[in-house]
Amino acid sequence: MSERKQIVYLARHGATAWSVSGQHTGKTDLPLLPEGEAAAKELGERLRGIKPAAVFTSPLLRAKRTCEFAGFGGGAVVDPDLVEWDYGSYEGRTSAEIRRERPDWDLFRDGGPAGESVAQVAARADRFVARARAVGGDVLAFSSGHILRMIAARWLGKTEMAACLTLSTASVSALGYEHERPVIRLWNWVGKVEG
Repeated sequence: MSERKQIVYLARHGATAWSVSGQHTGKTDLPLLPEGEAAAKELGERLRGIKPAAVFTSPLLRAKRTCEFAGFGGGAVVDPDLVEWDYGSYEGRTSAEIRRERPDWDLFRDGGPAGESVAQVAARADRFVARARAVGGDVLAFSSGHILRMIAARWLGKTEMAACLTLSTASVSALGYEHERPVIRLWNWVGKVEG
């Protein structure tokens, strides 16, 4: 039996006004800032050598435009399971604002009130992981921070790990295998490509 070699690359979108201000941006469809567009082009340089068998993107503008600026928009499939967490009544608010009212709030434990629960987001992540594994070759996915963190956690089969990960805008991460065990091969790479 040959060892699985598949890599699933996760690309977070470039900066938006709310990612800069720290506001929770779930379904609010914000455009990239000019610096987010520039970072998405740099992201494309970091991804230049990969040849994914499939490219997926969230339906939200910030992810789709990052995919396009990175040079992968032509063949990308819009996947509704890649949409960011629905924060419900916490949409547009910062964690500091939320914690003034609810000091013990934790998204990865409590979810978003009138939005999605942890179990609902984990189920979407599981569907995406199953779809990615079925591709049979490398996969590239463009989306937002919290759903990508959940996808990585569910890749490992450990929902609680999502809270321990962080993602910068326009970052690249990679999931894969070691001795048939799902692993994180690369996390939150934002470095510049030399040369």
